[in-house]
Amino acid sequence: MAERLVVIGGDAAGMAAASQARRLKGPGELAITAFERGHFTSYSACGIPYWVGGKVDGPAALIARTPEEHRARTIDLRMRTEVTELDLERGRVRARALDDGGRESWTDFDKLVLATGARPLRPPLPGIEARGVHGVQTLDDGRALIDTLTASPGRRAVVIGAGYIGVEMAEALVHRDYAVTVLDRGEQPMSTLDPDMGARVHAAMCGLGIETVRRAVVTAVLTDDEGRARAVATEDAEYPADVVVLGMGVRPETALAEAAGLPLGESGGLLTDLSMRVRGRENVWAGGDCVEVLDLVAGHTRHLPLGTHANKHGQVIGANVAGGYATFPGVVGTAVSKVCDLEIARTGLLEHQARAVGLEFVTVTIESTHHAGYYPKARPMHVKMLAERRTGRLLGVQIVGREGAGKRVDIAAVALTAGMTVEQMIMLDLGYAPPFSPVWDPVLVAARKATAAVRAAGV
Repeated sequence: MAERLVVIGGDAAGMAAASQARRLKGPGELAITAFERGHFTSYSACGIPYWVGGKVDGPAALIARTPEEHRARTIDLRMRTEVTELDLERGRVRARALDDGGRESWTDFDKLVLATGARPLRPPLPGIEARGVHGVQTLDDGRALIDTLTASPGRRAVVIGAGYIGVEMAEALVHRDYAVTVLDRGEQPMSTLDPDMGARVHAAMCGLGIETVRRAVVTAVLTDDEGRARAVATEDAEYPADVVVLGMGVRPETALAEAAGLPLGESGGLLTDLSMRVRGRENVWAGGDCVEVLDLVAGHTRHLPLGTHANKHGQVIGANVAGGYATFPGVVGTAVSKVCDLEIARTGLLEHQARAVGLEFVTVTIESTHHAGYYPKARPMHVKMLAERRTGRLLGVQIVGREGAGKRVDIAAVALTAGMTVEQMIMLDLGYAPPFSPVWDPVLVAARKATAAVRAAGV
């Protein structure tokens, strides 16, 4: 009799796990059932802002594999079906058909994969559930926002939050010719950067015509007589809005796991071992935005919801579920984004994160250009680097600049993963030609300056 695998969640981690398991074991050995509560599977959530902004087509262009394609690989994929309960002792899940009158049924499993993703933060404020207020996490969310934008009587948008999602959605709305106001609680936008680098993002956003209000504490979404959002109120002012987008980040969607008594970390994400098996459970795995991952630089787990991680988690889980062997060693916290032509990237630790784990460090910031200064259209780029005091070990890098800036962070990501010192980085054999880089790449210039700072700091 074939083993029974149940997968909860039909996007990156869940369907990557199901697909990998199917490649390794046929239906006679492993029966796979997957549940997805939305309308889409295996899609790029990272592409939603560019769909909303009209830069790419959607939703079909953002889908890597349709439900029909998964079913053709003998995966029993049940769409618009929400799992409501885990019975781990009996090895079964209860699910409700969302488009079939709420009909419920139980499905048995021998092995279980949790890939329930994350949910947009939606604080309990007056008016937060009003029409015209949108979180953006799934293709269904993207389609609902586009419908609102299409039907909107005006061209004023307020984005609450200035992290990656907020900044990317601000750009999308600018491309739709909306007057955009971004409200953020922080001292600077992009809390994934140190404030001095976030200030450069703030200046660039203002230069693009995006009103960015810092230290803004939102108190309510104000509505009109028909219950539709008309403005966002803070402690100090009101900002008119025909549409409101929530960009305050996400939290792991782990209500099912918590109710079943599975172990959660400080952020509420599931805790797994290196094989992505849920700690303390022999036949339960988890991956994607619902888990915490090991930060290789900080040495502890944290929630880092990225599609790159989710797909790798799925590959690891699928191999292990099918009887093979694979591990996910951890991450260094690499991310890249942009707002219009400004590229924003980071990897490793920020200053406050390094302090929190007891590291002493030096920091340097350099200004260079993305290619040789004499080559036409050279644009400025700022690189900030953190290195451990005494050892010189690289701890983190942040980059803000124009064309060619963002992906340079990958140099630092590799160096962090390898545990390199900033002095070792100086002699990295990077590609050079005037259209692509100065003779000393900006990352290497920062490494030279950081090396000098480490030496000056002494023991």
